[in-house]
Amino acid sequence: MEFFSTRNAEHKVSASQAIAQGLSEEGGLFVPAEFPAVDLAAACAMEYPALAAYILKQFLTDYKPEFLEQAAAAAYGEAFGGKAGHLEQVNENTWSLELWHGPTCAFKDYALQLMPKLLVEAKKNLGRTEHTLILVATSGDTGKAALDGYKDIPGVSIVVFYPNNGTSEIQRLQMATQEGGNVAVYAVQGNFDDAQTGVKRAFADKQLAAELAEKNVVLSSANSINWGRLVPQIVYYFAAYGQLVRSGKVNMGEKMDFCVPTGNFGDILAGYYAKRMGLPVGTLVCASNRNNVLTDFFATGTYNARRDFYRTTSPSMDILVSSNLERLLYHLGGSDAKVAEWMGSLNREGSYTVDEATMAAIRADFAYGCCNDDEQVAAEIKSIYEKDGYLCDTHTAVAFKVAREYCADHDSDAPMVVLSTASPFKFPRDVLAALGSQAPAGDFEAMEGLEQLTGVQAPVSLAGLRGKAERFTAVIEKDGIADVARNACEG
Repeated sequence: MEFFSTRNAEHKVSASQAIAQGLSEEGGLFVPAEFPAVDLAAACAMEYPALAAYILKQFLTDYKPEFLEQAAAAAYGEAFGGKAGHLEQVNENTWSLELWHGPTCAFKDYALQLMPKLLVEAKKNLGRTEHTLILVATSGDTGKAALDGYKDIPGVSIVVFYPNNGTSEIQRLQMATQEGGNVAVYAVQGNFDDAQTGVKRAFADKQLAAELAEKNVVLSSANSINWGRLVPQIVYYFAAYGQLVRSGKVNMGEKMDFCVPTGNFGDILAGYYAKRMGLPVGTLVCASNRNNVLTDFFATGTYNARRDFYRTTSPSMDILVSSNLERLLYHLGGSDAKVAEWMGSLNREGSYTVDEATMAAIRADFAYGCCNDDEQVAAEIKSIYEKDGYLCDTHTAVAFKVAREYCADHDSDAPMVVLSTASPFKFPRDVLAALGSQAPAGDFEAMEGLEQLTGVQAPVSLAGLRGKAERFTAVIEKDGIADVARNACEG
């Protein structure tokens, strides 16, 4: 299958090239030339590793099928403890798709346990021998998942940039204590959008590219701007549907809805791709926190990133520039020229407005809602725990609130699946306080308090961070990302 840029449909590449390169030369994102139809009944009968290989084969047609089968089996085996794509019923018609049973306790593990294998194989497919330097901007979870996935991979170095004071303490420690000889981590003075913009500028810097080329180094990405991040996320939508079919909760072909807490729009976009491939999805509900730029876009058709930025208790969603929305605009706007114009306006003016036909097409598949403040998030955590006995993190709580309000406003008996994107123990102080307990000053004390209150055990990978030596403490200005890239492979 070929892939082409959202800003230049004439620029076509293979799957291997799309994954190895990450971002198109003119700044566009790679999208598939078509959406292959899947055998739904066959997919629903598969266990997770086999299902992952099946979906990957539809798009990564220049990879050997046996490699994809082996890679999926290795990625989704022991690391997920038998809970890859685990679906938990919360109440009569609501389920939680728990995507945090991987090694870093966040949904990013689904892509980033597999993506390093895809990148190494892509280089083999292309006959490329250069050193790959991966630059990653993270709002909290991607950074650790990428570091864990790429650590000590031959021929690859990775540098992660996160907003200084913009993550939970557990998220920061996960990155700052990362092991591996090919990894580096920097805090950036600013927010996630500043870090993401800096990384994109580094990719577009022709002088930087030339300097790196002299050292036989090429940039790539592990953010969801890379197609290799998105394609593995399609899988768990099919996995959720298959579990409901096998349990008799839905009949084959009946629709179900999904509510996704989102900031960069990649996770919910994977659900749209699943729908285009034949998954019976009714509505994809986009849940935002107080940084509700997506909510306003869905309501008005104008995307305005020039607004106040808020640090919230759901920091992985503290984003004002949702990069993957560009892919949806291409698919439903139907024109690379339109997308290039809109993205140019966003870069120059901080906003753009799409045409009514495009918005009508978007609203046919998507609904939206938001949490206006952290108090609403806390109230949702407490309500779900007291009524349903279900413990969730702050990001998942945003989605539960929006899903509940959506179901109340729509007369639908379709099952609602909420994507639970992170363990509650990654944000123990906020979750413990939401349940009515006085949260101690330290995250590890809060973790212990949350265990005692709920009887739920903290993941070993998080509890084990206590007392671990920090390797990375540097803080840089937001305009220093290119310089870090320039010097990353020295020595």
